[in-house]
Amino acid sequence: MDSPVARERALDAAEALFYGRGIQSVGMDDIRGASGVSLKRLYQLFPAKEHLVVAYLERRDLRWRQRLAKYVDGHEDARQRVLAVFDWLGGWFREPGFRGCAWINSYGELGAVSEPVAEQVRAHKRAFREYVGRLVDDAGLPAELAGHLYLLAEGAMVTAAVEQSAEPAARAGRAARALVDSAGSPQPAGPTRTACRSAID
Repeated sequence: MDSPVARERALDAAEALFYGRGIQSVGMDDIRGASGVSLKRLYQLFPAKEHLVVAYLERRDLRWRQRLAKYVDGHEDARQRVLAVFDWLGGWFREPGFRGCAWINSYGELGAVSEPVAEQVRAHKRAFREYVGRLVDDAGLPAELAGHLYLLAEGAMVTAAVEQSAEPAARAGRAARALVDSAGSPQPAGPTRTACRSAID
C-alpha cells in the first residue's frame, strides 16, 4: 500500500470514528483496525494523533465547503443564494449519522489543550463567515447582515445536534429571510464586487 492510499484510508477511518464517537474516545489502534493501515505506517504518516486530527479537520473543511458552494451556486438569484445556505444546512442535518458541527465538537474536546486543533477550527469558521459575507455582498445587502446570518447558521448547527432535528435549519432560515427582506432593495454592485468573489475550495 503506497503512502497516498494509506493516508486516505487512515483519514477515512479517522473521519468516521472521530466524528461518530468523539476524538478522545478513539485511539490510534482503533484507526489501525478500521483502516487496515499498520501502526508503523500510521505513525510514519502522522507522528502524533494530533497530526491526524488536524489532517482530518483540514480535509473535512475542504469537502464541507465545496458541497455547500455547489448547492448554493445552483441558485441564480443572488438573494436566494444567501437563503440557500439554510436549505443546505437542513439537508445536512437530516443526513444519517449527523452529530453536529465537527469543528465545534473538536473544539469542545481539544480546543483548550491543542492550539493546532483550535486554529483549524478558527480557520474553518473564518472561511464560512467570509463565504456568507461574499454572498451578502453579491446580493447587494448591507455588510453587517453577514454577521447576523453567520450566527443564525452557527446556532442552527448546535441546536440541531442537541435536538437531533433538522427543524433548527428551517427556523433559522425563516429568521434569515426576515432579515434579508427587511434590508430592502439590493444595492448596485461595487466596482470590486466581481473581483473579490471567489469559489470556496
